[in-house]
Amino acid sequence: MSLTTYVPSVAYLGPEASFSHVAASRFFGKEGLVPHPTIPDCIEAVAKGQVAYAIVPLENALEGSVPLTIDYLFHGSDLFMTAEVKLPIEQHLLVHPQNAERVKEIDSIQSHPHALAQCHKYFQYHYRGVPLIQKTSTAEAARYVSEHPEENIAAVANLLAAKTYDLHMAEERIHDFHFNHTRFVVLSLRKEKFEKIGRSPEPKTTLMIRLPEDDESGKLHQILSVFAWRRLNLSKIESRPLKTGLGNYFFIVDVMEDEMNPMMQGAFEELAALDCTIQSFGTYYVYDYS
Repeated sequence: MSLTTYVPSVAYLGPEASFSHVAASRFFGKEGLVPHPTIPDCIEAVAKGQVAYAIVPLENALEGSVPLTIDYLFHGSDLFMTAEVKLPIEQHLLVHPQNAERVKEIDSIQSHPHALAQCHKYFQYHYRGVPLIQKTSTAEAARYVSEHPEENIAAVANLLAAKTYDLHMAEERIHDFHFNHTRFVVLSLRKEKFEKIGRSPEPKTTLMIRLPEDDESGKLHQILSVFAWRRLNLSKIESRPLKTGLGNYFFIVDVMEDEMNPMMQGAFEELAALDCTIQSFGTYYVYDYS
């Protein structure tokens, strides 16, 4: 009897050759990866048990957090973060080979909204006035350009997309700033930590904190003090609207500590005593593929 190696199924924002696909391949390998058309589709796939994991973009160094990911996790799921994958992002201008000589007369440029925003200055200098068309992913834009040679259009996508969809690279590295990275998170129905080679030395825990309804003056300062006096390092704090009215927010907090640490457990108890609602997405390690 031969032994078989378990290959988990992993949902990612497709189609093939998206940045999410690259991140999933780096972390899980090339087997068992399942493309999905949108971020919510990826999240729902793991929430319904259709796949073991999902990997979705959480934050970009240039454009900040991905609101769709954060809001969908807070408002519509009971999932946990089991790993963070940090990936360098390079954006290229791609056209169909038939249109390689017509690059200066491009009718539109297509990509994911974040990718378009990351190249804003480039477009202002070289393609001012050319319509920017949003797609669900950079790879979807590349695939569309590949399938429509009759349209003189361009996509903003990565090198893998250029190779996968046989596109001509009109210009390399068009993003506005050199240090362009995206954080992806691996989601699961259960709490667990991946223990793979290359992980960060210290763990990270992501919390979502909701203030009490009768919000008093200085309440946010009190919450920060809960972590400060325990010497718990916060690597991020961000507010997002609760969608219940203007001025109502929840807070996303990244703490560089394991949630089972006694100091963290004490922080949870004190936050509860302050009538805060706390949601932990679990403790995980960071994997940097720069």
